[in-house]
Amino acid sequence: MTERPLALITGASGGVGAAVARALAPTHDLLLGGRDRAVLDEIAAGLPGARPWPVDLTAYDEVAELTRDITRLDVLVHSAGIGPLGRIEELTPQTWQRTFEVNVVAVAELTRLLLPALRAAAGHVVLINSGSGQRANPGWGAYAASKFGLRAFADALRLEEAPHGLRVTTIYPGRIDTAMQRRVRDHEGGSYEPEKYLTADSVAQAVRAVLATAPGAHLTELTLRPAGGTLT
Repeated sequence: MTERPLALITGASGGVGAAVARALAPTHDLLLGGRDRAVLDEIAAGLPGARPWPVDLTAYDEVAELTRDITRLDVLVHSAGIGPLGRIEELTPQTWQRTFEVNVVAVAELTRLLLPALRAAAGHVVLINSGSGQRANPGWGAYAASKFGLRAFADALRLEEAPHGLRVTTIYPGRIDTAMQRRVRDHEGGSYEPEKYLTADSVAQAVRAVLATAPGAHLTELTLRPAGGTLT
């Protein structure tokens, strides 16, 4: 029997990450990254070939230990992230530091640790960015800055790892119907209209389509917006 490709998905305990896990389960074995072991166990139980991979991605010694036994990795999907809001005058140094720690530094370190395994498989790194990684809006300064930083990281990684056969794709979805989006709308003081947003499953299907790109092609960026909905 042919061994199935292995995918590690961060943020797999809910939202887009969990949707990506469901989308890839028919074709991939899965490592489900997240901090809530009980939730990861529940999701893994319903997906063939899935295993929980509980970790705080900013606990770098623990991350290094957990990645040591991964010698071959076909797909790495970065879906974990945080989205603090606030105007520049309101944001503290701690907010800026935490946002970049989770959204950029942790992504960079996990990728660095897994580069040997990704190179061995000529693998594919997919980064779930945001419309805020293309355009910054008022009240989104720290989040947008971190997503612009994530974009730069992906661009550098793509160029550096091309000789090793790695493909690196950034996906820029618009607003997604998730629990995080409800908190955002509460903060903005607007009504919540889920029909105007993308679904997590639609983003997951975009990830699946990216991974199905023919070996001779490299889809570097994909912008995904809700039909008739908001841009970011």
